[in-house]
Amino acid sequence: MGPGLFSDIGKKAKDLLTNDYINDQKITISSETATGVAVTSSALKKGGLYALHVGSCFKYKKSIIDVKVDTDSNISSTIAFTDLLPSTKAIATLTLPDYNSAKMEVQYFHDHGSLASVVGFKQNPIVDLSATVGAHGFAFGAEVGFDTAAGNCNKYSAAIGLTKPDYNVSFILGDKGDTLRVLYVHYLDEKQKSAVGGEVSRRFSTNENTVTVGGAYALDELTRVKTRLNNAGKLGALLQHELNPGSVLTISGEFDTKNLDRTPKFGLALALKP
Repeated sequence: MGPGLFSDIGKKAKDLLTNDYINDQKITISSETATGVAVTSSALKKGGLYALHVGSCFKYKKSIIDVKVDTDSNISSTIAFTDLLPSTKAIATLTLPDYNSAKMEVQYFHDHGSLASVVGFKQNPIVDLSATVGAHGFAFGAEVGFDTAAGNCNKYSAAIGLTKPDYNVSFILGDKGDTLRVLYVHYLDEKQKSAVGGEVSRRFSTNENTVTVGGAYALDELTRVKTRLNNAGKLGALLQHELNPGSVLTISGEFDTKNLDRTPKFGLALALKP
């Protein structure tokens, strides 16, 4: 509904350039019981260390309860209430044993705008507020964070986005006005499975420019490839194949074209849904 949240501005281009790239080994197995409880188990090998995660997701009417446990004895839980009030969504999160991680997010959606607020449940929380207005594919949004302990704003950003059926362009001014990012994605087919895009970032305080270009191409209905390259010479590529509905194999790699003696990074992700 409407222009979406502030975080949605530029998201499509960011997903094209970052999603599914992995330099580790990961396997995920998910299933769903007859009562509607989804259970997910995953194992991640990062470097020489292994991490295990087990999670369950339960949907009841318009509420979602998600609980995850990992090998570091962290328990993270998320409770989402959809349409608690008209056009409103509330999300509560908590990670134990860190009680200070608890926070509540409330999102409100309208045909021509949206509001979002995130408040932490601690003595001196940080409060984040964002708002977006727009229509006919155009969106303007702003975000501000207020540190109640220090009594000042710890962040503020603004963004403009234009979304059309075959392209999306965004301008994001962040880091308290120190960084300007321009993101663009152009779709090559109606299903938006093949696309090209890029991001140009300028940090004014250091006169540093970062440029990243990338693309995705659907070889067939089940297989696609993606590539990306930045001005630092980092070249990434991946191959993704859908084994069956819900099961996906992803193989990715990253090469430093300016230092070919450096060992390339490779990643493997397997998501299985019996």
